[in-house]
Amino acid sequence: MPKEKKKRERSVFREYFELIAETAIFVFFVMTFIVQAFQIPTGSMETTLLVGDFLLVNKMAYTQPKYGFEKLILPQRDIQRGDVIVFKYPKELDKDFVKRVVALGGEKVEIKDKQVYINDEPITEEYKVHNDERVYTRSEYYRYDDLIRDNFGPQIVPPGHIFAMGDNRDNSSDSRFWGFLPINYVKGRPWVIYFSYRAESGAYLKTSVRERLKKFVSFIPKARWKRVFKIVQ
Repeated sequence: MPKEKKKRERSVFREYFELIAETAIFVFFVMTFIVQAFQIPTGSMETTLLVGDFLLVNKMAYTQPKYGFEKLILPQRDIQRGDVIVFKYPKELDKDFVKRVVALGGEKVEIKDKQVYINDEPITEEYKVHNDERVYTRSEYYRYDDLIRDNFGPQIVPPGHIFAMGDNRDNSSDSRFWGFLPINYVKGRPWVIYFSYRAESGAYLKTSVRERLKKFVSFIPKARWKRVFKIVQ
């Protein structure tokens, strides 16, 4: 084989190798510092997010930039009321939860008969859902968890913390039960649903990568295609 042809073949092989290596490095960088994949295992955020939704989370959404040009490349902002966030569960830091920001540091939060009040003013929450018509009142005896589900506070959110709740208000473990969330536990903001399938609560948890890949094939007939590429709000 002529030397020039061998050189060309080595050159093409090297170009492909470098392209694959550069792509792998780029994907690793993006998945490590910018985007996180996340799946919804419970119904606490219905109907905004459903069990079986797979999300891409923007990990840079609330990161404070060190240089001015970073704002142009990756726009960031402060956490706001109404934001959907992914965060480290305060009682088990190796678990990630997804909830909605309801109150910010320094604000007074109170729930009276399922209605949320911020600084003594009722707020409108079009996204919230109540599937239980019962209202646990202070005048009757119930378990503490039942009572604070529908009647909470008033309490002042400490500086550097937020008060987070699930949209499915009658079926959500959130700040009503485990307290205020430190802002530094927030990992990012869900951006888009990249896949969704009909699943039962608790599905897809604590499984190996191989098991997930095998299950993914079986998910396809159950896919909810209308939810794919839906922006999370």
